[in-house]
Amino acid sequence: MSDASDIEYKAADWLQRRQFWSWSDEDQKALDAWLAESSAHRVAFLRLKAGYAQTERLVALRNSKPERDRRIRTRWIHAAAVLIAACAIGASATFFIAKPESVTYSTPVGGRQTLTLADGTRIELNTDTTLKLNKSRATRSVTLVKGEAYFQVQHDAQRPFVVETAGHTVTDLGTKFTVHTERDRVEVRLVEGQARLDAVDTAKPQPSMLLKPGDVAIATANAMSVKRESMSKLADDLGWRRGLIVFHDTTLADAAEKLNRYNTNKLEVDRTAAKLKINGTFRADDAQTFAQMARDVFGLRITATSDNTRLSR
Repeated sequence: MSDASDIEYKAADWLQRRQFWSWSDEDQKALDAWLAESSAHRVAFLRLKAGYAQTERLVALRNSKPERDRRIRTRWIHAAAVLIAACAIGASATFFIAKPESVTYSTPVGGRQTLTLADGTRIELNTDTTLKLNKSRATRSVTLVKGEAYFQVQHDAQRPFVVETAGHTVTDLGTKFTVHTERDRVEVRLVEGQARLDAVDTAKPQPSMLLKPGDVAIATANAMSVKRESMSKLADDLGWRRGLIVFHDTTLADAAEKLNRYNTNKLEVDRTAAKLKINGTFRADDAQTFAQMARDVFGLRITATSDNTRLSR
């Protein structure tokens, strides 16, 4: 299967050629053949085409009533500058460990936040995540109450960095990793270095797991297991750090479940369409575009309300 970025580049190339080059019947046949190769090709092309159409509409609006639009654009530019500055401050705030107490950080549905600790460790919080930071100088530890976080830890053998969550601990051994906790289930993805996964409950002893790059560990109250992922698949799993979700042969039901973590308007998939599989890269906070693409690719029907969007045959 082609890498997601390769598909995006190819789709962009097709769109550029069709919009700006001489376009022949042979070109159209070649495009149709490429689109027929996989749903990922169709999804990427349709998404870029929709974005181009929106840009054209913006250009058309820009060219009408130039003096009024100039004033409107000026106001919007000032407003956008203030908003961008506020977002930059909020997303990259630096937190210094000074007092021996804890502080809690939370992100809303669809939100993300980056924490930079005094020792240089970076923590990126995903959507709907709550993390408690222990600010003691004697130890380095956090508690992931719920959600998902990416850790890029500055290693210190004298003061190991520990993540506590759902009855387990993840101890840094010079590491980049993600931890996702949901109810009593913990999932750890090791990107770089090493980490150790331990169960806290000594009444149910479980052996420690030493994780290496590409390892994905799954732990519950009763068991721990590990599987391997390719580094390209691991990179796709971390697409949320760029606001993206990548699907590879993912059922619509599973895709909807993942997107619902990032959107307040929830996707529902009728059982008649639940097992259809989709490929492609989507914005995590744009479930509506995903629904429209699924409709176009599979010929589905969309029923929308203020609270949810339903896909069915």
